[in-house]
Amino acid sequence: MQDGRLSRPGPRQSGKLPVRRNRLSPSSFDPLYLFLLVAMASPGPNIILLTTYGARFGFRASVTPLLGIVIGVGIIGAATGLGIGSLLKSAPELTLVAKVASASWILWMACTLFNAERKQGQPHRIRPMTFVEAVLFQWVNPKIWAIALAATAGFSKGLPPFDEATRFGVAFSCVNLFVCTSWTAAGSLLGQFLGSEQAWRWFMAIMAFLLAASAAMVFI
Repeated sequence: MQDGRLSRPGPRQSGKLPVRRNRLSPSSFDPLYLFLLVAMASPGPNIILLTTYGARFGFRASVTPLLGIVIGVGIIGAATGLGIGSLLKSAPELTLVAKVASASWILWMACTLFNAERKQGQPHRIRPMTFVEAVLFQWVNPKIWAIALAATAGFSKGLPPFDEATRFGVAFSCVNLFVCTSWTAAGSLLGQFLGSEQAWRWFMAIMAFLLAASAAMVFI
């Protein structure tokens, strides 16, 4: 107080205290995972086969093809991260051969499912894919290729080729492991309600039809 008057406070210092913001860093969440979860959760060749295997053979017997699919999908994701998708687009003849091989393999598996029989006291006429067969099948799986090409086009970060391939490979395998495990378990539970021969025939016919219909994805 000076001369009976209150002194005014001096000007505030220009320096400001740092404000802590609770926000995610760009590297803490990768939208690629959300895209893959939505894209892979819908029925496709892998899901149809694993659901069928889970219903007919049980979850434990379906683990081998499940792991093969997970590894195979990861390889496809890594390959597209390295740029193989651009190679396929630049080679129409190679793309056509891959499409024909893909549709033929899927239709053959659909016929196998449709003609399968399950009678009491008799062995199954079909068997789950081996690990190697499940890995190789991903190279002609149209849904996985469509997802991989869309992912690289929309979610690439421009990293070095090896880093981008690792990012896509890990993301594809992790998401696919969750999706495939869920559908295989669902198939195993569904199999407990298919007690009659007629129910099994209807189930196998429906799954065979869905698998055959997925072959149309090759040419879309």
